[in-house]
Amino acid sequence: MIALNCLFLFFIRNNFATLIETENEDDFFQRLSLQIDPKQEAVRIDKYLSDRLGKISRNRIQQAIKAESVLVNDLPVKSNYKIRPGNLISAVFPRHFSEEDAGKIQPQYIPLQIIYEDDDILIINKQPGLVVHPGVGNWDGTLVNGLAFYLGVDHLTEDAESFQNRVGLVHRIDKNTSGLLVIAKNDYALTFLAKQFSDHTIERTYYALVWGAPEPAKGKIEGNIGRHPRDRKSYQVYPEGDEGKWALTHYETLEDYYYVSLVKCNLETGRTHQIRVHFNYIGHPLFNDEKYGGSRIVKGTPFSKYKDFVNNTFNVLPRQALHAKTLGFIHPTTKEFVRFESDLPADFEECLQRWRKYYLSRRD
Repeated sequence: MIALNCLFLFFIRNNFATLIETENEDDFFQRLSLQIDPKQEAVRIDKYLSDRLGKISRNRIQQAIKAESVLVNDLPVKSNYKIRPGNLISAVFPRHFSEEDAGKIQPQYIPLQIIYEDDDILIINKQPGLVVHPGVGNWDGTLVNGLAFYLGVDHLTEDAESFQNRVGLVHRIDKNTSGLLVIAKNDYALTFLAKQFSDHTIERTYYALVWGAPEPAKGKIEGNIGRHPRDRKSYQVYPEGDEGKWALTHYETLEDYYYVSLVKCNLETGRTHQIRVHFNYIGHPLFNDEKYGGSRIVKGTPFSKYKDFVNNTFNVLPRQALHAKTLGFIHPTTKEFVRFESDLPADFEECLQRWRKYYLSRRD
């Protein structure tokens, strides 16, 4: 995982503020709150935060204030606002690449399906099999490498902040999940979008093919999600809420084929593997999701013809059946709500057609 700039360690300087809480959202941004000490003298909020945030530049802080990602007593302020004793500052800051990590990333030509672009954002319909961001042992062949090439980032050994301003990740989808991603093209847009993700106001709709038929056909799945205690690359639900982070998935069954069902999912939170983990938790893992129990026959008697059909359908869709279909948010510049849609990719569509035909043939 790409290293995060450490934000909160710098807030204890001079004992003029108390860190109340910090929250990481899958390493793409951090939310924190600060209670200003009664002895704190009046000073501009941008200067105050830049003095205490260490590696976070004053320009980035000003951009965050402009994006209304820094609030005082739950209200937006200007950069010249002077903090007062007892003020409660809340802030959301997006992740930035460290200089060391940025220097490892090289531009590479990778075909990208860009469905929208302006001065602030890119909307990309990601193909399955493409890793979104680089990390340890995986520094090339990612979406970020392709973005670096597309956006003309030629000197990635320059300061990391400049790099991140031009390749701005604010969320991700799994390698073998297809669908929509929004990319910020400047620091203001990055911070503006991060605030919406942090506030859970982004509209995200996924289509998933799951084993069986969820009951009820329309409902919600709620349960904290955290790392598996033995397999650190997997996640699980902690129903008692004693570990992990709160997660909520709304779903609606669109088509019921008895053996499998096409469901529409809306995310209220954005935890890693959220849909995959939640549906596995209720006994309806995603079709061909190897990590979470969907790459075996879960529904139906495994007689030879049915087993052959399922295995052939696995070959048609050699990944988890999950597609990020809709993405909606407030645009950073126009301040208007925008929504983007994408069609199901060919492998997912062919898989659905096969199940429709099989279900109808068995029903008849």
